[in-house]
Amino acid sequence: MTERTIYLDPDRHGPSSRKINVWAHRWYALVELDRDGHVDALTRRGDSPDLPAAYTEAVTRAQHTSVDHIRCDGYRGTLSCCIGPSLVGLPVPFARVGAAVEALRSAELDHDYSGLHALADQLTLPIEDWLAPGERELVRGVDFSAPPSIFLHFLRGRAKRHGVRLNGRATAGSVWVRPTLPAFEKLKRELFPEQHPGWIDRWTGFIEQDGTTARPWVGGGDRNLSYGAVPVQFRRVETPSGGKCSCGISLQRDSDSDKGHTSHHAAWAFGVRAPRNLDWWADLAVVTTESPIAWRKLTHQVGRMPQKENHYDFNSWSDLAEPRKTPDKVRAYLLKANEHIIGYLAARDTSQHIRWDLTDRSGYGDEDDTLRPLIDLIWVADSYRRQGIGAKLVQALADDFGCQVTDVSWSSPVSDAGRRLARRVSPDGIWVG
Repeated sequence: MTERTIYLDPDRHGPSSRKINVWAHRWYALVELDRDGHVDALTRRGDSPDLPAAYTEAVTRAQHTSVDHIRCDGYRGTLSCCIGPSLVGLPVPFARVGAAVEALRSAELDHDYSGLHALADQLTLPIEDWLAPGERELVRGVDFSAPPSIFLHFLRGRAKRHGVRLNGRATAGSVWVRPTLPAFEKLKRELFPEQHPGWIDRWTGFIEQDGTTARPWVGGGDRNLSYGAVPVQFRRVETPSGGKCSCGISLQRDSDSDKGHTSHHAAWAFGVRAPRNLDWWADLAVVTTESPIAWRKLTHQVGRMPQKENHYDFNSWSDLAEPRKTPDKVRAYLLKANEHIIGYLAARDTSQHIRWDLTDRSGYGDEDDTLRPLIDLIWVADSYRRQGIGAKLVQALADDFGCQVTDVSWSSPVSDAGRRLARRVSPDGIWVG
């Protein structure tokens, strides 16, 4: 369909005119009532621009039912459902665009909200019927219009909100469902009724009526291996619910960080996956502040691993703007193995050093102004630690600069892991920057 504008006031181009815009998207149409100029005119007169409560209630109900309808058809992206004095947005299926335009026009000009309620009634899905107890077949073209697998995915999400186990299966032209109530969900709702107002247990004790069409058997194990089983018993036990994982992420689970922790922990343990668009001619790559942005972005990504693990305030690599030269030759060494970056060393050159014999509680020795490579940070993926990877990185830095490993300088303070590595590569002491 084409995008169009419907003007609601006689003076179409007046500063206080109201209009309805229809925007076509791939899965749905967005019908927007633009009241911006009208709100300015009301404000200048001293009148309140707020929408009446009945208006807001009707639009909100239409939005909720329409969003459910669009999700049921298979759309999984974001939806704009704004509602305010200046703009009212109503996403609807394409077939309901005319009804949505007329409902908003009547609500705005005639204060008649019946059209919005009628639209909501037309778009309301029979979710309560779909999740009612008992075995049933929902037929495509009769009960729903989306592909069965998409509809089943939507229905599983709605069943989860109700605390119901769906026991569903998609076929070529239908979806079979047998909603049941797990014992744990029943107990939770009985213990906390204030969190589930209006909830009624329709599933416990339900008996299938005679003559009900049975779900076709498609092979595999028996369907009723849990029929008549005794529910699992639960006990309250104090368990650790906080603290930090070794990778640096909190163990406290929330809705946003669970997947993030999983992916970060995998990268921390096995290394950051090497992008396929970068050609690695050897195992060790030296990235400078003049390198292409793809390499510098990768270095910044690897730098997040030690930043999270050790709770540093800043990433050890921050050069993400235009290529530039640095007087101290800032650079990073990325070691790749098994298609993952498993080792990382950030370094620069400096001429201010102090000698340290690596003895606990001992003071620093003589100062030195020789230009040396300085290790800012070393990180190795957890699965590759204690295998000499850190020593290889230090040796690569020394070879690249043209000095001995014992001449390399280390950033102060030196961590416990860094001190152990320093003792292996330079047992008689190190230079500290």
